[in-house]
Amino acid sequence: MASVNLIKNVDLNQVATGHSTSTTNEPTAASFLDHAFMTGNNFCSHSSDGGETWTFVDPHREFPDSAGGFGDPKVLHDRMRNLWILVFQSDDINGANFFCLAVSTSGSPGPGNWTSWVFTPDQFDSTWATHVMFDRPDIATSNNNLYLTYTVARDRTPFGSLVIKFPLRHLANLNPASIFYFTEHGALCLTRGATTDMYFMAANTENPLTIFRLPDAEDAVMTSFRVSPRGEWAGSLTGGSFSSPGPGGAEWLAQLDSRPMAGWITGSRVGFLWSALPTNARPQPWLKAMVVDTNTQAVVLEPDIFTLEVAWAYPSTFPNVNGRVGISLFYGGGGVKHPVHVVGFLEGVNWVFAATRASTHEPFTGRWGDYCGCETHHPDATEWVAAGYTLQGGSSLNAVEPVYARFGVGP
Repeated sequence: MASVNLIKNVDLNQVATGHSTSTTNEPTAASFLDHAFMTGNNFCSHSSDGGETWTFVDPHREFPDSAGGFGDPKVLHDRMRNLWILVFQSDDINGANFFCLAVSTSGSPGPGNWTSWVFTPDQFDSTWATHVMFDRPDIATSNNNLYLTYTVARDRTPFGSLVIKFPLRHLANLNPASIFYFTEHGALCLTRGATTDMYFMAANTENPLTIFRLPDAEDAVMTSFRVSPRGEWAGSLTGGSFSSPGPGGAEWLAQLDSRPMAGWITGSRVGFLWSALPTNARPQPWLKAMVVDTNTQAVVLEPDIFTLEVAWAYPSTFPNVNGRVGISLFYGGGGVKHPVHVVGFLEGVNWVFAATRASTHEPFTGRWGDYCGCETHHPDATEWVAAGYTLQGGSSLNAVEPVYARFGVGP
C-alpha cells in the first residue's frame, strides 16, 4: 500500500497570525506557484515562497467590511483563471449579519490585491431583512461557477439553505453577478472536484439521505435524489451529543454534530463524510463515509474512518488530478490523545494517514473545529495542501498554532 509523502509541514507562529487565533480556528489554505494563502477565524496569512515563511494579513485593514468580525472564512484558488476567492461572515454596526465575497485577479493573494462585495439576507429575500442570519458556509468551484452555500436561520433557528452560483467569468471581471436557489434542507455540503455538475448533500440523521444535483448552466434547475447507506450509523444535529475527552479530561468535541463535513466528486462518483455517534463495535465518535454512483444513484462504497481508541472529526477532502481523494482532519480523545492534525488519501477502500503534528494540550473550553482545509496543490495537482492546527505548550489562545502542509502519494 502507498504511503503519505509529507513534503512540507510548517507551523505558523503568533506573528504570522497577528496573535488572532482561536481554538475554533476553522483554517483553510490554497496555493498557486509560489503563493499560498491561509485563513482562520480572525486572521489571514500570506506566503510568497511556497509556504516556507508567512506574513500576517490584517483582515480588518484588507477588508474594511470585516469591522464587525472576520468569521467562518474559506479560501480557494481557481487555477483556470488564476483567481483567488475568499468568503467570510461579519456583522454591521447594528449587529445585522452578512457575508463578504472577495477576489484577487492579480495572481497574488497578498495585501492590496483584493476586491470585495457585501451580501445581506434581504438581498435574497425581502422578508429576511430582520432577525435572519447566515451560518455554516461551504464553497466549491466547477468548470464555470463558484458555488457558495449558507444555512439560513431566523432568531438562530435554521429554516433552510441558500445556494448561490457565481459565474467565474464574471468574477474574473470583478462582476459579482449571481443566481441563487433556496431549499428547506439545512447544512448543505458541496463536492470538491466538480466539473459540469455540482452535487451536494443535506444534513440528516436518518436514512434515506438527500443528494442534490445542480448543472453548471446558468438556467439550470436543481434536482435531488435519495440514497441509503448500507452500514449502520446514528447521528445528531445537536451540539453536545459527541464526547471523547483527552488525557487531561477536557472535551474537544463539544461543538460537533452530524452535518456533512466533506464532499468530493471523481467521474460519476460522489462521496461524503459526516460524524457518527459511537456504537458497541465503534466506541468512539467516528466518520461515516458514503460513495454514490450518480448514474445508478446507488451506494457503491462506504470507506468509514474509525478506531477503537480515539475519535475522528472535522474532515475536509479534495480529489487530485488523478481522481485520488486527499483528506485533512483530526483525531484525539479517548482519554489518551490531545487533538492531532492528520493528512492522507483514499486508497481503494482504505484511508492512508500521516500526522502533521500532535497537540501538547487539549482545549479546556471544549471548542474545536468547526472545519479544516484541503485543496489540490498547484502547479503539481497530483499533490495537496492542507490547513489544520494544534495546541502547543498550553490551552490558551496563544498556544494555537495553525499548520500548513503539502503532501502527496509516496511509495
